[in-house]
Amino acid sequence: MKQINKLLEHFGSAVILCLRSFAYLPSLPLQWRRLIEQCYLIGYTTFPIVAILSFFIGSVLALQAGYSLAPVAAQDFIGSLVGLSLARELAPVMTAILVAGRVGSAIAAELATMKVYQEVDALVTMNIPPERILVMPRLVAILIMMPVLTVVANLIGWIGGAIVAQNVDFIQLDTRIYFQGIQNFVKFRDILDGLIKAEIFGFVTILVACNVGLRTTGGPREIGGSVTRAVVISLILILVLDYFVTSALMNI
Repeated sequence: MKQINKLLEHFGSAVILCLRSFAYLPSLPLQWRRLIEQCYLIGYTTFPIVAILSFFIGSVLALQAGYSLAPVAAQDFIGSLVGLSLARELAPVMTAILVAGRVGSAIAAELATMKVYQEVDALVTMNIPPERILVMPRLVAILIMMPVLTVVANLIGWIGGAIVAQNVDFIQLDTRIYFQGIQNFVKFRDILDGLIKAEIFGFVTILVACNVGLRTTGGPREIGGSVTRAVVISLILILVLDYFVTSALMNI
């Protein structure tokens, strides 16, 4: 019962933090420099690892698909398989997981440090709402950058799959046929569903990181615990939400 109460308390505090943060949305134009900084930290610094991971995910998908389809001479469907897998599922999920590990952990550590060393209390004392300058720009920045990162993950993953499909001996699929398969089977709705999922996953990840960081109590030793807790909760929520969001999108 105690654990359930604690879970509900965390959920309620996250919802309240979200509402309070977006109440300060009209002040965003005055914080455009902070918004650009957060877009840089979330997007640009995460881009290399997203690109590397997406390239090799696309490559492995093409390799596995080619190995399975080659005995029945169905290599022409490799492009459609890689394209749909990345667009609908792998690109948004893996991008969100990387954001949780790369960005969510950094945000949780920064806010937990500010909380432990009473910098957040100093902001409150000066009548500066922490939600306005610490949370709201980050939430808006993730909503801007997650679609960009997901589209990049799709494109680089497709390219990785094309390279493998053309150059592996037991596949040897022409690049034109590979991308023709993507064009024929991957529709705009598939890409849109992936972008919607990415937006939800990214938003929840940053909200959890901010909430956990600002709720940190105790001494410096608690900072590491907050970072671990933020990442673990984010990963669990990404996987749980993936099922329910996917189910909801299929019924629309």
